[in-house]
Amino acid sequence: MNIHEYQAKALLKGFGAPVAQGVPVLKIEEVEAAAKSLPGPLYVVKSQIHAGGRGKGKFKELGPDAKGGVRLAKSIDEVVAFAKEMLGNTLVTAQTGPAGKQVNRLYIEDGADIDRELYCSLLVDRSVGRVAFVVSTEGGMDIEAVAHDTPEKIHTIAIDPATGVTAEDVAKISKALELTGAAAEDAKSLFPILYKAFAEKDMALLEINPLIVMKNGHLRVLDAKVSFDGNALFRHDDVKALRDETEEDAKEIEASKWDLAYVALDGNIGCMVNGAGLAMATMDIIKLYGKEPANFCDVGGGAGKEKVAAAFKIITADPKVEGILVNIFGGIMKCDVIAEGVVAAVQEVGLKVPLVVRLEGTNVELGKKILNESGLAITAADDLDDAAKKIVAAIKG
Repeated sequence: MNIHEYQAKALLKGFGAPVAQGVPVLKIEEVEAAAKSLPGPLYVVKSQIHAGGRGKGKFKELGPDAKGGVRLAKSIDEVVAFAKEMLGNTLVTAQTGPAGKQVNRLYIEDGADIDRELYCSLLVDRSVGRVAFVVSTEGGMDIEAVAHDTPEKIHTIAIDPATGVTAEDVAKISKALELTGAAAEDAKSLFPILYKAFAEKDMALLEINPLIVMKNGHLRVLDAKVSFDGNALFRHDDVKALRDETEEDAKEIEASKWDLAYVALDGNIGCMVNGAGLAMATMDIIKLYGKEPANFCDVGGGAGKEKVAAAFKIITADPKVEGILVNIFGGIMKCDVIAEGVVAAVQEVGLKVPLVVRLEGTNVELGKKILNESGLAITAADDLDDAAKKIVAAIKG
């Protein structure tokens, strides 16, 4: 689960991290009062969407020459003018895709005198099985570009969970970021704070880009991106309350209610599979035969008829879907249960696109019998390769 920048900063501030004063606004009528509550004379007007690259983004409604989704204002009037251009309009960034995202929230923040911009993130480094700091002196930039062009400027420092962030860890991070003076002193408290927040809130990613050294020598969290491990949200009602469903795909929201692993993609073949590895193989073979998957959908090993039907409805609700491939290997999941769920869903919502079903495993013959006797236009497949060929041919035909 992702949250907005202002929510991430409020969370980090609660742990003691240094952040600027700021006020979130949802209505244009709130902007002037929000700006007046800040020290000034510099203000930053920030679009709040779940995507990076906001500063370099463009608003669809304002033309190619308009400023981006993060702007520096030098007066209250300028804050209001920028807010009017941003709130309610569609911001397109490198991460949103061409459709962009509507800006429904702004964050009006006090400006900062920046001396240096740094990069700092925490994530689970699966190569060592530990939470690690990933830091670079190249802050404010696309970290993927830094990794590609100058990988030697990215440093990874893994943290021992038995000790947490030690003085030695802080020294390594500070050296990698070339921190001295007041910034190095701030680092002694900041980096343990970030690790504590990451661990206690079950974060999947904490990215600060940039972490700045101000002209007075101190550190400040200038931007923050936080995502949480969805499997741990049951432990954090305060985090769940921060969820902004307007930033999420409606199909993914519905899938979460059924505990389905569903991710919307840009292709035209809907996929329903049991098991993440099988789902990846299914998507790969669809691409091999020249088409693109419209989703990743794993119904899991213990799904019942109702859950399967819900998954099928979610897939068919996507207008991009021109065909559906159901690929089930029945171990814990029985093939007849899958067949019953598919039939029930088709009978309820109808079938307007080709449907190919490949079943194998427990109760496979009973599953095939249910499909064959359903009277529905379902194409059976013998194996995964056969299934992929048939669904691609059905769409092309």
